[in-house]
Amino acid sequence: MVELTLPRNSKLTGKSKSYPADRSVSKPDAEFRTFKVYRYNPDDSENPHVDHYEIDVSDVSMVLDAIIKIKNEVDPTLTFRRSCREGVCGSCAMNINGSNTLACTKGMDECGSGDVAIYPLPHQPVVKDLVTDLSNFYRQHAAIQPFLQSTNLPEEEHLQSEDDREKLNGLYECILCASCSTSCPSYWWNGDKEGEDEYLGPAALLQAYRWLQDSRDDEKEQRLDYLEDNFRLYRCHTIMNCTQVCPKGLNPAEAIAGIKKMLVERG
Repeated sequence: MVELTLPRNSKLTGKSKSYPADRSVSKPDAEFRTFKVYRYNPDDSENPHVDHYEIDVSDVSMVLDAIIKIKNEVDPTLTFRRSCREGVCGSCAMNINGSNTLACTKGMDECGSGDVAIYPLPHQPVVKDLVTDLSNFYRQHAAIQPFLQSTNLPEEEHLQSEDDREKLNGLYECILCASCSTSCPSYWWNGDKEGEDEYLGPAALLQAYRWLQDSRDDEKEQRLDYLEDNFRLYRCHTIMNCTQVCPKGLNPAEAIAGIKKMLVERG
């Protein structure tokens, strides 16, 4: 698996700061861990850097809880996204110890021993600290027209057989956290080239396949026409980072292979 690459507008040339814990007031059963957190604020003159926070994690179960504890008790300027805390919204996607994941579902017991490194999603423009600009990612998702297109809509329910419905399992569960796309080297190199040389990335292609597999959709040929392109689809080199990091256990690489198979079979 290819490890972390830094965010696109980031060179770690700033001065790091350390926030050691006050052990004189700590609990007898305190467990201290150091978190190395990427920091960047476009509104000040400091360059990107990594700050070190030492906190007691004896009452912390998830990495997101640790980040919230840092913000609440140590450094209120730390900026990050979070919402549901249940692995449903995808807001808290970030890079933890070299792998993209959701901070709210990443357990402290999964972080091994030693320091915990926390960075924003790789190779994306950083808005501030752990917050990245995903405008391009959402534009690509919109480009595959992720909605049902049918010319024969029934008056009531648009039903499917159980077998047809089962084909959507492992596809519709995507929460658009961007963990897969931002872990893909092909996406790092070609994901921001809007136009003919743009690779859509694992997340958008997974959703494209979801609608190609939907028996109720009537625009299969038009969808395939759009995807039959040397860059939009075929920049995938089956590195498999996308599948390894998906916090929902989905398989974007398999979906991309499915699209390629459909294009071959239609001739």
